[in-house]
Amino acid sequence: MSGVPVIDRSLVTIRANGVTLSAEADVRMTLADFLRDRLGLTGTHLGCEHGVCGSCTVLLDGRSVRSCLMLAVQADGADIETVEGLATPEGGLHPIQEAFARHHALQCGFCTPGFLMTVKEYLAEKPAGGEAEVRERLSGNLCRCTGYQNIVAAVSELVEEGQP
Repeated sequence: MSGVPVIDRSLVTIRANGVTLSAEADVRMTLADFLRDRLGLTGTHLGCEHGVCGSCTVLLDGRSVRSCLMLAVQADGADIETVEGLATPEGGLHPIQEAFARHHALQCGFCTPGFLMTVKEYLAEKPAGGEAEVRERLSGNLCRCTGYQNIVAAVSELVEEGQP
């Protein structure tokens, strides 16, 4: 024994934003680090790295997950949506992004990718809406800048319109 630790690696293949991608990952690498460092999808932000702030939220097979708490190897074979996947094929903004811009629902923008992905999942469930429901659904995402009112207004507008 040389005393040198053996780092186990695995090939991880995911479908990220509609494109099949593969890269090698240390078996202890988080999904967030894999997306950012191996696949170059840097829109997924790391805030607390404890699953509390929601900045790293992505959709895995349509459901929101904290990518800082999940290992990349656990996502092998999954369909992952990140904030980069929200853009239209022409490169335009997604209706959720447009609503956030229209309502000034961001300031520094660090938490925004996690909010956008959380809202995408929420809207896919065809919610009834109402401020209390919107606030409850967004409660897992932290923003230190906005005070949430504009974020709630943007999401409420989308719910009322039946978007997207």
